[in-house]
Amino acid sequence: MNIILYKSTYEQDDAIENFTDLFFSSQMPYLASDLLDEGLSPGEITDALRRAMDSARAARLYLRRHFAPVYTQRGGSIVKDCKLSQLGYALVLLNANPTTPAVARWQVQVLRKYFN
Repeated sequence: MNIILYKSTYEQDDAIENFTDLFFSSQMPYLASDLLDEGLSPGEITDALRRAMDSARAARLYLRRHFAPVYTQRGGSIVKDCKLSQLGYALVLLNANPTTPAVARWQVQVLRKYFN
């Protein structure tokens, strides 16, 4: 019986990156798919996520600290998803479709807190 290795050698940097990713992931309590429950469509979530990541990149944030691609189970199916930090989730909501009532309420709430 042959054993198949994922990688034949492991670099120390790989171990550090894996640990860092695991740590960051533990600090990400949100899933992008949670926004389906708020009335956003999968396409709207994808667009908002892309814009949020563009914003984070432009602000020179470390993306891996706020966005982590994962697979989750939803409605009996395995779906591509994204774990989000609190800031990542906020960036997605700021970049989501403002005609969705939950998004509009959240955006107004953020601005009210900012201006007060």
